[in-house]
Amino acid sequence: MKSKYRRADLLYDCVVWLFNIMLDVFFREIRPRGSHKVPLEGPLIFVAAPHANQFVDPLIVMRECNRRVSFLIAAKSMRQKAIRFLASLVHPIPVERPQDIAEAGKGRIQLLNSKTEPLRITGIDTKFTQQLKPTDIITLPRNSGKLQVSQIISDTELLISSEIKDRRTLEHLTREDGTSFKCLPHIDQDAVYERVYSELNHGRCITIFPEGGSHDRAEMLPLKAGVTIMALGAMAAYPGLNVKIVPCGLNYFHAHRFRSRAVIEFGKPITISHELVEQFKRGGQEKREACSYLLDTIYYALKSVTVNTANDQTLMVIQAARRLYKPAHRRLHIAQVVDLNRRFVIGYNLYKDDPRVIDLQQKVLAYNQLLKYHGLKDHQVPEVNLRGWRTFFLLCYRVMIFIVWGLLSFPGSILNLPIVITAKFISMKKAKEALASSSVKIRGRDVLATWKFLVGLVLIPSLYGMYTLIVFWLCLKSNQMSWFQKLLMPIITWTCLPFISYASMRFAENGIDVFKSLRPLYVALYDPDSTANLREIREKLSQDITKVINEIGPSVFSDFDPDNVFRNDSTSKESVSELASGGRTFSQVANEFLTGTAKALLDDSSIFNWTRQEEEDFESNSDEELLYLLDKEGTVSTASASDTEYYPIERKRKGLRKRNNQNHQLFKK
Repeated sequence: MKSKYRRADLLYDCVVWLFNIMLDVFFREIRPRGSHKVPLEGPLIFVAAPHANQFVDPLIVMRECNRRVSFLIAAKSMRQKAIRFLASLVHPIPVERPQDIAEAGKGRIQLLNSKTEPLRITGIDTKFTQQLKPTDIITLPRNSGKLQVSQIISDTELLISSEIKDRRTLEHLTREDGTSFKCLPHIDQDAVYERVYSELNHGRCITIFPEGGSHDRAEMLPLKAGVTIMALGAMAAYPGLNVKIVPCGLNYFHAHRFRSRAVIEFGKPITISHELVEQFKRGGQEKREACSYLLDTIYYALKSVTVNTANDQTLMVIQAARRLYKPAHRRLHIAQVVDLNRRFVIGYNLYKDDPRVIDLQQKVLAYNQLLKYHGLKDHQVPEVNLRGWRTFFLLCYRVMIFIVWGLLSFPGSILNLPIVITAKFISMKKAKEALASSSVKIRGRDVLATWKFLVGLVLIPSLYGMYTLIVFWLCLKSNQMSWFQKLLMPIITWTCLPFISYASMRFAENGIDVFKSLRPLYVALYDPDSTANLREIREKLSQDITKVINEIGPSVFSDFDPDNVFRNDSTSKESVSELASGGRTFSQVANEFLTGTAKALLDDSSIFNWTRQEEEDFESNSDEELLYLLDKEGTVSTASASDTEYYPIERKRKGLRKRNNQNHQLFKK
């Protein structure tokens, strides 16, 4: 058994190494937070949420948790050949989900009398005896309700286990023509639980996504109780076993995009008490209460390491307010940005009905509209402080730099163009399929990164192999090369192609950053008065937000300190343990070199001998809409909110004049 585990672990480590290379290519940065909290020994269950990236999420957990883990994976996914092959290399535990083998119900169903017979469901042209069994589940369209079958009376009559209370469910069932439905069979998961118990008993780790499936919503879905049965069941089956549950928050900056950023945060391990295990053993209602209590504990632990909002608009407002907030003299890395977002969400949920917060929310939305009108991002606003000939020469300089980066990235871009086109086409197709078969997805973005990743994993070696064969064929056709040269050239081609592609990707990345810096310079040259007023609006809004947060912050967080927002931050503690665990990867070294080169070329002060204070105060090379670092010299002004007035911005376009005038009125209140 031990030799079997050793062979599996060796294969696992090799596969993880390969996946790490792919992750370094796909993501610009993956930053762990709290990984020192993960126990290095003993059985663990990692519970990860939100599940925003179908098969990429497990790879990130696998990369950063410092333990070998087994994953619970949907059996539906294992039926796809490519996924089955890759998953089989990293200790998968397939789980059959009822929704994956659901069957469309024949006919339609209705509730004829909700008062006298609230449990009797009547069918129209249905086949209940063929499609359903007791304990099966009936689901209604648009996720409007679920009914558990307790007894099948005939093909057109059945009884459900409990009375229907939900209004949406009643609306569907009481229609004159009834409603369509799906049949979800009851699945016995005892074999899955037994395998999980065995893994935990051998001191190994399990990773589970308790939401039940991937999605692209702004908040977590309700958690499934399976994780509690696994933890409590293992401790009940093996007395003396101490299973700990580690909450794991996955936070992305544009999860579906190539070269985006991610933060994975590990929370404090949850210790399961002996009393809770004994309550679970007694079964019945006490077992359900024990599972419910542990599930609530897991839910709140996940809330502490994730950012959850009711909708995308609220998340947008929170992120905009966080960008405009000015903690004194501090520039934050992305893990701290995520933590600050989470603190803002907590404060917003507590004070969202406060008149000050409502007023700020309206002003933030109006400010976002002004940014959209100007075609700028928030971090670009301070960059438009140059005037006249200096703006013109800086614009020309950056255009030249953009051309240089473009020429350097051109060879690799052409070589990899088939991969880009194929990956985009397949991922969009898979997203549409996933959206059509899901009731919780909004746009199906949670599968985009996964299929880009999988397509790249297959096409990159295939395409490079084809290029190598072409070079070999051309060498064979040549009469001026020796046989040694004919064999050497294909080997050199195969070896150099990955490095050429990676360098071209980084050159293109820097070129895109330069290209995005051209817009504020053009706006400053085209309409300097309008951009000057926009900067004043931003500064005033920033002062208002900072003032309100400094007023309500102490009532939300007892350790709130406006002069040191991350006074108790544990990043310094993490750095010792995390950096000591291994050396830097090639990707990290290359990243430092290429990023340093890009920053040197963008250092305009060494060329034109002037200082751009506003550009120095912001992280200007970020290409993600959600990732803007806070002010470096962000001391709060002593002026009060009413000391200054906002000035209307002069408009030279007619299309949005009315809306923008309304937005400016908000800032005059």
